[in-house]
Amino acid sequence: MDPVTLTTDRLVLRTVGPHDTDAVYDAVQDPDIQRWTTIPSPYLREHAVSFTDQMVPDGWSDGSMFTFGVFVPSGELVGMLAITMRSLGVGEIGFWTAKEHRGNGYITEAATAASRWAFTDLSIDRVEWRAEVGNTGSRAVAERAGFTVEGTLRSAINNKGVRRDCWVGSLLPSDLGIPSTAPYLPTPPGPSGVRGRGSQGR
Repeated sequence: MDPVTLTTDRLVLRTVGPHDTDAVYDAVQDPDIQRWTTIPSPYLREHAVSFTDQMVPDGWSDGSMFTFGVFVPSGELVGMLAITMRSLGVGEIGFWTAKEHRGNGYITEAATAASRWAFTDLSIDRVEWRAEVGNTGSRAVAERAGFTVEGTLRSAINNKGVRRDCWVGSLLPSDLGIPSTAPYLPTPPGPSGVRGRGSQGR
């Protein structure tokens, strides 16, 4: 797929390339980004070069990961967002915000726009969000963007060689008023405490 550009009221979401390497490198020197994401730490310029020159274009080319730099109209990078394909009809969203731009709702706005695009253009029926337990900033973004936090997965993230628990949540097309590509039949709520017949035949 060729990279696409999305716009919102305040933002431009576009792919990144070699001309963005310095901005990515500078932003990711923030200790909080290195602590809570799975990017290398320390984050060297060679990591930024590999990301902007190879990883991002390869992801678009083979349809495995759709990465957007999040920019204000002046051209300043305020964050990064990607949707990675995990299985048929399921993509996982990940993002970070440059330190000086936190608290403005930029990534919430970007996450909503990118998810809407994924539902309508990629035939995705579920966008998942995962974050290490304790990453309250990421969780706040996800919840403001409409994600439902579904629970905690044990030992589900490997962050720099350490297994950690993570929160998991989802956004569905119906949450944004968009029809799904496949029918969705939610599990009906059942009476509490009802037991199946099991092997005892009762």
